[in-house]
Amino acid sequence: MSDVPAITKNMSEAITRTLPFLRRYARAVTGSQQRGDEWVRLCAEVAVRQPDLVAKMDDTKLGVFALFHRLQQPFGGLDEATEASTVSSRLKESLTEMAPLQRRMLLLTVLEGFTVADAAHILDIDIDTAERSLQEARRELQRVASVRILVIEDEAVIALDVADIVRNAGHEVVGIAATEKAAVDLARKHSPHLVLADIQLRGADSGISAVREIMRSMSVPVIFVTGYPERLLTGTQVEPAFVISKPFDPDLLRAAIAQALDTVSI
Repeated sequence: MSDVPAITKNMSEAITRTLPFLRRYARAVTGSQQRGDEWVRLCAEVAVRQPDLVAKMDDTKLGVFALFHRLQQPFGGLDEATEASTVSSRLKESLTEMAPLQRRMLLLTVLEGFTVADAAHILDIDIDTAERSLQEARRELQRVASVRILVIEDEAVIALDVADIVRNAGHEVVGIAATEKAAVDLARKHSPHLVLADIQLRGADSGISAVREIMRSMSVPVIFVTGYPERLLTGTQVEPAFVISKPFDPDLLRAAIAQALDTVSI
């Protein structure tokens, strides 16, 4: 009996480390920061009180995500309609309009890095169904309308790579900004449909501060990129609604753009 508290404590710490990633996924799959966080809180409470539900899996993250989806089965509500978009109707070809299974498979594999087999386990489906749903999701992403994107990134090499990914995904780069002032000026000049912003810019400049200034004159969805997403999604500060990790591949960017187009940013 003396070992039980230690095991519970270790499991609780492992669960806590997983929560930022679960919050990111929940927001993406629901299309709502508020509703996503509500489901995560429920999952966290169950996982901490009954760690054996997660401990059955060798991978804590896999166990927590599987529990998250098990909790949806009796309660439902994970895929309810999202809030009204501020983006024009021609841009409504979005990730939230995919079939729920397709959307979940795409986000689990591309956003969270699970294998197809692990994603199938999380969703309690067979691998053939999982692979088919993922292929359908990738095809659906090709239907996302082309949009104008402002890139805010101070590292020249990274900025050019990001711009190439954006263009190869079928979108237009209206400009690349390395400072807050340049970002605000480019946004006012080009009125982008979406902003892709690094968190930390040159010197004391901040991507988040640049976006806040941009949002004073326009409403535009924003995707933030960072090498450390878990440091942002802590629940203790103002958080961006959409966060992707560096480095990211074209499919992840397409998915992030599609989901961001249906909601407002921070």
